[in-house]
Amino acid sequence: MATSKKGASRVTEIPDHLLAEILLRLPAPADLARASAACVSFRRLVTNRSFLRRFRRLHARPLLGFRDHDGFNRALPPHPSASAARALADAADFSFSFLPSHCRWAVQDICDGRVLLHGLPERREQLPLFTELVVCDPLHRRYILLPPVPDDLAASVQHPDPMVRRPQCKPFLVPLDEEEEAATVEETTFTLIWMVHCKTNLSAFVFSSSSGQWRAVASRAWSDLAHGEGEFVIMARMHPVFFLRRHYAYGCFYWDWLLIKSKKLLVLDTRRMEFSMADLPPGEWSAQGLAIVEAGEGRLGLFGFHDGTASALSYTIARNKGRSPSQWQMEKRISLDSGYQYYIKDATGRYLLLRRTETSSLENSLTEYFSMDIKTLNLQRICAKQGTNMYGKCIYTNFPPSLLSTPTI
Repeated sequence: MATSKKGASRVTEIPDHLLAEILLRLPAPADLARASAACVSFRRLVTNRSFLRRFRRLHARPLLGFRDHDGFNRALPPHPSASAARALADAADFSFSFLPSHCRWAVQDICDGRVLLHGLPERREQLPLFTELVVCDPLHRRYILLPPVPDDLAASVQHPDPMVRRPQCKPFLVPLDEEEEAATVEETTFTLIWMVHCKTNLSAFVFSSSSGQWRAVASRAWSDLAHGEGEFVIMARMHPVFFLRRHYAYGCFYWDWLLIKSKKLLVLDTRRMEFSMADLPPGEWSAQGLAIVEAGEGRLGLFGFHDGTASALSYTIARNKGRSPSQWQMEKRISLDSGYQYYIKDATGRYLLLRRTETSSLENSLTEYFSMDIKTLNLQRICAKQGTNMYGKCIYTNFPPSLLSTPTI
């Protein structure tokens, strides 16, 4: 017993700045939570706001589940985030009952523990070009109603394509990159972009919670983006950005047209607020989905199903840096279980969400969902559901409801 007390006293004699460096290197939030329970001095250090900010910057938010048309689907055992996901499901409100009830709310995007929703009027034909938006934190049950887009900005938008009934607008949250996150003092600040797909051009508006205001940031004609390619201009007009898959890496958003067999990527650089076009790597990429990620050293990485192979996931890395890479190299082929059809349903800065169904029975079959860590390439089963839900999926990542969890709004 005396030896135990002596050992404990030696640990607590370590200077706080050295102890902080040790605790920052713990691999997972759960390890930090256990360490904080060891003694009062550990707890005091770990709960310090400055320490927690540093820990959250060094460690990726764990994937706790995903949301789809059926609601929130938490990670189940044996997924490594299962216990944290259970605590989240008990504490959070993913039915959003704490939001104002004057309209119905539909999820548009999820990013860094925040959820973006837009309001739906009772009658579909009354849906305006710019709907009411709210950003909320379902874990801490907080929300912010965004101000409407000013009339002068709304008036600058050309009328959406008359061939499409619904206005082609898409709002989404902007992740903070490492430099911005390091410079951010307030952890509750956020930015979102509202894109409008018009018949002849693309427009974008930005809202910053710091200023509380909307501003117009970008507009580009389809004919300029396509550099005179008439066929692409027609294709872009007929298939709005609203329906495209969105990717994010190094301060740029990317949209792919694989579902209509085009190898073009639409790019929005959020630093310059400029639209441009880029090409996919050579080869036949499957409409089962792809994910553009950060491969390190400023280079883009791309996960996808190549040349129609359903049992192997290809990982290709750009050899040159930049938002429009021109040289790609196959890095790895990740073998998947045969007899299944895989789809990439969503991606964040650290994880892929894969859907798997049996190829022999696609209707009313068991649908399984897996997470893949893009750093380690580890594949972990999240959960399983009956039938194939084709609606969009949004990964939810956050620190679990514990000492690491702080309000994002």
